[in-house]
Amino acid sequence: MKIGFVQLNVSFGNPGENLKKIISLTADKEADLLVLPELANSGYLFSDKNELTELSENIETGKFCNALKKISTEKNCCIVSGICEKSEDKFYNSSVLFCPDGKYFVYRKIHLFDKEKKWFSPGDKEPEVHEISGESFSKVKIGMMICFDWIFPETARTLALKGAQIICHPSNLVMQYCQRAMFTRALENHVFTITANRIGNDIKPDGEISFTGESVILNPLGDYLMRASQDKEECLIVEIDPSAALNKNISDNNHLFNDRRNKFYKI
Repeated sequence: MKIGFVQLNVSFGNPGENLKKIISLTADKEADLLVLPELANSGYLFSDKNELTELSENIETGKFCNALKKISTEKNCCIVSGICEKSEDKFYNSSVLFCPDGKYFVYRKIHLFDKEKKWFSPGDKEPEVHEISGESFSKVKIGMMICFDWIFPETARTLALKGAQIICHPSNLVMQYCQRAMFTRALENHVFTITANRIGNDIKPDGEISFTGESVILNPLGDYLMRASQDKEECLIVEIDPSAALNKNISDNNHLFNDRRNKFYKI
């Protein structure tokens, strides 16, 4: 199975331009699963509610989402992308898994970072796992989390306990910790992780924020299979055996999940 990420300099307020970059970066690539950054349609640094309203979209009918659905079908590739989502009268920092058969699954970020709390409602459902299949693989279980979710180990652990073999992690990282911390998230759960970060800056009259790049893919032993640059747009892909994430043995006498002592975890 071929998995990868698309690292972008997301253009704030310009979903059409962002889509062109995605198409260009993936045009000559073959993959079974690709992960895009957080808020890949809109950009990150909002200044007012009007911007949020204008740049958010309904996943069922939005132009950016429908374009990703089309790319997924044409490339026969599952695509996970961060989306600025509007649903009824609420806005969510969401991640969507688009499948080539037209099905899609949504996760809404449950741990909002800093000023995100000003704009978005926190996710209203717990993280779930979804089964995907392709020409070269079958019945691989995928989970999603978004950016700041990484610092709460319960997020990845919940997905792993539900059977996730690959955790897809759209991100707009601004601190330097996550890329190193994903070693622990992969190892402590024996899963593959794909962190798709962005590069560049969002610059607004009322503030500026810079993003750290270095998107990473890790295997269940915590090995870094791919690491992007800090400042380059790129699409990197690696071939994996997803069944490696089914082995939860730490030693001949230790199993990562069976050895958990739940009765002592009171807090």
